[in-house]
Amino acid sequence: MPLACYSWLRASVLDWFDRSVRPMPWRGVSDPYAILVAEFMLQQTQVERVVPVYLAFLAHFPTLQSLARAPRSQVIRAWAGLGYNRRAVNLQRTAQEAVARFDGRLPEDQESLRSLPGVGSYTAAAVACFAHNAQVPIIDTNVRRVLGRFFFGRDWAQESERELLALAEAVLPVGMAWSWNQALMDLGASLCPARAPRCSACPLESRCLAASQFKSDGDAPPARARGSRLGEERAAYRAKAEAFHGSRRYHRGRAVAFLRDLPPGASASLWDVGTALKEDFAPGDVSWLEELLAGLERDGLLSLAGEPPDLRVSLPED
Repeated sequence: MPLACYSWLRASVLDWFDRSVRPMPWRGVSDPYAILVAEFMLQQTQVERVVPVYLAFLAHFPTLQSLARAPRSQVIRAWAGLGYNRRAVNLQRTAQEAVARFDGRLPEDQESLRSLPGVGSYTAAAVACFAHNAQVPIIDTNVRRVLGRFFFGRDWAQESERELLALAEAVLPVGMAWSWNQALMDLGASLCPARAPRCSACPLESRCLAASQFKSDGDAPPARARGSRLGEERAAYRAKAEAFHGSRRYHRGRAVAFLRDLPPGASASLWDVGTALKEDFAPGDVSWLEELLAGLERDGLLSLAGEPPDLRVSLPED
C-alpha cells in the first residue's frame, strides 16, 4: 500500500475527529483508574448506557483504594444498568490486586496490566495509551471494521487478526496515538457500524474499498434497505431477542437484579428467587435453579448460606 495512502487516511480521520469529536466524561482525564473503569464498562455496552453509571460509580468509588475495600455487594449494586455483572467483580479484583501488588497504583506497562483480572490485550492497550500516552494501536471491533473495510473491502472479516494488527501498527501516526485511536473508534461507532454504514457521510468514502464495492455492485448498505430485506433484518433481530429472553445469561442477569433490589444485608429463599425468575416456577425447577445459583456463586456474584430447603441467597459482602 503506498505511503501516500497512509498519509491521506491519517489526515482524513484526524481532521474529521477534530470537527466531530463526541464529548465523553472519560476523555480529557489522565487518571488511570478512571480510564480503567470506563474501559471495563464499555466492554459490549453502548456509550449512552455507560455515561450515567460511570459518573455515579466514580462518585461512589472515587479511587482505586475505595473500590478495593468496598463490600462486593455495593460494587454489584453500583453496576446496575450495564449487564455482564461479572465485569464488576473483575474490576474490583483488579483494584484489590493493584493495591496488593503495585502499591495502590495501576502499572503502566501492558504486560503487568494484562496480569490483572479481566484485563485483556485491548483494555491493557487502552489504559496504557489513554492514561500514559503509550504509542500503541488499540484494536476494538470498531477499529477492525473501519480499517478492514477501507483496505480489504466489505469481506474484510476473512483477513487474519495478524494482518489487521500489522496494518493498525503501520498506519498509527507518530506521536498521535491518543487522538488516532479515539478517532477510529468514534468513526466506527458513528459512521461505520456493522449493519448501517453511512458511507456518504464518511470522510474515507472516496478511497474505501467497501464503499466502492457497495456502489459498483448495487448492494446498498443496510441503512438504505427497503421492503423484504428490511423485514428479514427485523425478524432476525426479534428472533435473537427472543432467544436471549430464555437463555442462561438472561436468567443469571435477572437473579442478580432481584438480589440487587433487596434491602442491603437482606437475603432471599430459594423459592423467592425461583418465582422471581419464572412465574410458573415449580418443584421440578429447583435443581435447575440450584445449578444456576452455584455458577453465580463461583463467579463471585452472590452468596449461598445453609442447605436446601432452607438455602438463603444474597449478594456477597466480602
